[in-house]
Amino acid sequence: MADALSVSAILLINGEEKRVTFRYADILLDVLRYQLGLTGAKPGCLNGDCGACTVNINGIAQKSCLHLAVETIGKEILTIEGLNAPIQGTFVDHFAFQCGYCTSGFIMNCHSLLKHRKNPSDHEITKWLESNICRCTGYMEIENAVKSAFHLIKDDE
Repeated sequence: MADALSVSAILLINGEEKRVTFRYADILLDVLRYQLGLTGAKPGCLNGDCGACTVNINGIAQKSCLHLAVETIGKEILTIEGLNAPIQGTFVDHFAFQCGYCTSGFIMNCHSLLKHRKNPSDHEITKWLESNICRCTGYMEIENAVKSAFHLIKDDE
């Protein structure tokens, strides 16, 4: 039940409507993790620097720690749990992870890149990846995964 400090709303997450009640001050990351059990988006820095909490909102990679849940009412939210895209397999094929903590954020970011740039240059890929931080592995494997996913998408067209 909502009170003066909270709102009950339906959020469109991974193609499904989910009724949730949250405070106006709650960030999307917390609603996803603690109310809906969608733990793919990870808390890292909680100030938008690391990208571990990246989800797609209306098709654009966004850091869920920077969005109030109330701001996402009426928008389409896609989390790693709802993603079914070639980029996931290429991350595995290219060993583009070590501990895995940042991986879902990178995948969501790269998925958005491949949706918006049909033929990203090496420079574009490198610049795009700057919004996420990995402390365990090099970025070369991640860049190779993105390039490989691009070629899979291109071959399917």
